[in-house]
Amino acid sequence: MNIGERRSRLGWTVAVALAGTVIGVTGCRPTPTAASGGGTRPAATAAAANGEHVQGMAGSAVAPGRPAGPGGACVFVKPDGAQKFGHVGWGFRVTGTDRWVYGAVENPTNELYTPPGGYIGAWHAQGSYARMLGEMSRDAHYPGKSTHPYSRYRCVSSPAGDVDAARKMIRTVESRGFLVGPDRTTGDLTSRDCLDATYDVLHAYRARHLTYAPHLDIPNVWVETLWDWSDHSLAPH
Repeated sequence: MNIGERRSRLGWTVAVALAGTVIGVTGCRPTPTAASGGGTRPAATAAAANGEHVQGMAGSAVAPGRPAGPGGACVFVKPDGAQKFGHVGWGFRVTGTDRWVYGAVENPTNELYTPPGGYIGAWHAQGSYARMLGEMSRDAHYPGKSTHPYSRYRCVSSPAGDVDAARKMIRTVESRGFLVGPDRTTGDLTSRDCLDATYDVLHAYRARHLTYAPHLDIPNVWVETLWDWSDHSLAPH
């Protein structure tokens, strides 16, 4: 996979497929100590169009890494999640405002397959940039006890963003189920996991310099390919 272009990565695909289907370890699967849900519980969602101010890192009221443009996108990372393969979530700016929409597919049940419409721990929220960082740093919307909060984030500015398309994609990724392994219909090795959700939402938003994420790619590997994105640590606050 090269930066900024679509290329398959057969080596990584085989590695992750074997990890997911043979030993049951792959990206976007929380550790077993996380609370398991299941059944048909609704995905947790939150909307706070007038969210309260959240203090920035290191006691500053100005949160670091905020994209300068009228649009912008962020990727949030749990490097130690999923047996250290990593876990990711997303955020994007409502163009021309200080409002951000952010979320993730958490998959707290640890299942490699959940059918469309099933419970996958998907959530999204809206608030200021500072609020987004604060809630992601605490895993405030994780459906259960989080053992690996988001501890890193990367952002990029944008002159604009397709907010409507991104919101539509959020509805898609929250309802399409979860999969790492053989597709139940085609038999093909593929995925519908946290990285696919993050990439699909930010691609719909038209985030700049967004590296293509092939199915079954490893979150911690993909994050390193985000060329020209800022890179920051994230401590709970």
